[in-house]
Amino acid sequence: MFLNDIYMIFLGLLILIIGVLVGVAYLTLLERKVLGYIQIRKGPNKVGFLGILQPFSDAIKLFTKEQTYPNFSNYLSYYFSPVLSFILSLMIWLLIPYYFNMISFNLGVLFFLCCTSMGVYTVMVAGWSSNSNYALLGGLRAVAQTISYEVSLALILMSSIIMIMDFNLMSFFFYQNYIWFIILMFPLSLCWMSSSLAETNRTPFDFAEGESELVSGFNIEYSSGGFALIFLAEYSSILFMSLLFVLLYMGGFSLSIIFYLKLVFISFLFIWVRGTLPRYRYDKLMYLAWKSYLPISLNFLLFFLGFKILLL
Repeated sequence: MFLNDIYMIFLGLLILIIGVLVGVAYLTLLERKVLGYIQIRKGPNKVGFLGILQPFSDAIKLFTKEQTYPNFSNYLSYYFSPVLSFILSLMIWLLIPYYFNMISFNLGVLFFLCCTSMGVYTVMVAGWSSNSNYALLGGLRAVAQTISYEVSLALILMSSIIMIMDFNLMSFFFYQNYIWFIILMFPLSLCWMSSSLAETNRTPFDFAEGESELVSGFNIEYSSGGFALIFLAEYSSILFMSLLFVLLYMGGFSLSIIFYLKLVFISFLFIWVRGTLPRYRYDKLMYLAWKSYLPISLNFLLFFLGFKILLL
């Protein structure tokens, strides 16, 4: 019986990982299509029917290219930091209330914060181990940005936790039966969305990659497989942050078509923002994190604390 349970858990995890990877593949296709139509062009439409096989051809191309590495790099940490980044981004997916593998985290929110804060180290090591000044500077910028917005994310999350008094993500579903938290916490949900963009290094906060104003960011020395893993980790995080937004503010988790439509809509918002907004100036970015979001999230935290005391 015990072996059967272990077998089911592993099978569930395997299905989850394959599902995430396929989801990430088609998120990249959706992004390229949407950006194409925003910029009045077609986007991928040659490989397969309407470009539906494009993500797989990209994956084959990236993983079969020659793996180059800088002569003076710290090879082991250079090689394994994208791998670790990818593993961390998949580990966060254990959090979703997924009945198949019989795992339900009572401290799920804490697990999420631990995994996202670990992700900072992979970026830092990737930038440092290349032994290139450009990569190091890109890594420092990425780390400064990610840490700054993680503070806001944690404090915004605290308001929701005070409302439900539980760290389990399933509890958010039970507490949103009658009213979604996006209505109760509208300004906070917008701050969360914006902080999610910064946390996943997306436009208008994509200083970690910095494709247009630098040669590139922390990943300048990576090509083929290493670059593909960094890319996969980033898009997996985007998908998870979209899922988390739906869990926290739009009615929680339920295995229904409505839930998936909400998830696709939030993922689409990430892409829409990329096609619409110009990039921030770097000093404005830190101003937004420390002088704007921090006071807002702290004030709302005190407000919801008082609100909860009144309800008791």
